[in-house]
Amino acid sequence: MTIVVARVDDRLVHGQVVIGWGRPLDINRIVLVDAEVATSDFEQDLYRMAVPAGIEIEFLAPAAAAPRLATLTVASDRVLVLAGSVAAMTELAAAFPGIRSINLGGVHMGPGRREYLRYLYLSEAELKSLRALAGAGVAITAQDLPTSAPVALEALS
Repeated sequence: MTIVVARVDDRLVHGQVVIGWGRPLDINRIVLVDAEVATSDFEQDLYRMAVPAGIEIEFLAPAAAAPRLATLTVASDRVLVLAGSVAAMTELAAAFPGIRSINLGGVHMGPGRREYLRYLYLSEAELKSLRALAGAGVAITAQDLPTSAPVALEALS
């Protein structure tokens, strides 16, 4: 198994993720990490409809994601780990050493957040968590599409 990209996108599965990232990176499995979606059959059904044939998807709470990723051993699996929040991804990255880079791709406006890029709004707490991960050796960049230039976490001001 290869984690091709670990992405934070609060919209979760949508065209930009499936077409923009999934196709060019030849993804064949999405591991969606979100506590609410992991317990909602309705939401899971909606997201399954957005995933094209040939891509498997599974839904996990953050605490269950690290053990599951550790069991994915099929060498041909090209995995997109997709979290709906910075908190879920930082929890997973702290628990699973296989996450060596994180893509911030769609974190939108919310209470206590400020704009860093047109698609990236972060709170001070989120920024602090990301900086701690970066300090532990996880590469963190913001990038909305694979064809866009990545912006390093350090460059955000």
